[in-house]
Amino acid sequence: MISAMNPKLLFVAAALMATAPLTAQQSWSGQISDSMCKAKHEEAAEGQGKMADRDCTLSCVRGGSKFVLLVDGKVLQIANQDQKDLKILAGQQVTVTGDLKGDTLTIATIAAR
Repeated sequence: MISAMNPKLLFVAAALMATAPLTAQQSWSGQISDSMCKAKHEEAAEGQGKMADRDCTLSCVRGGSKFVLLVDGKVLQIANQDQKDLKILAGQQVTVTGDLKGDTLTIATIAAR
């Protein structure tokens, strides 16, 4: 029962929780791509040649694919697909900060490299 606890103990516990370090955000460098093509963008059409990474990524996302971050051969899913800079930086090399849970990244900041 909380009401039966020592008030001094409650104060100390609250003070410890308030000063506990927050989980630090991490940083990654990689390329913004899409979940369908990942690192391998195919030819646009027979004989038309390969699309630019940016164009292919945006086209695939318009078609239902999701933005991903490619980091050293790994594909990190991006939780916040509505992050405004994803469309601007599609296909580009970027540095991202955020939180990673499993293979899903929630972006806090993103900038071109």
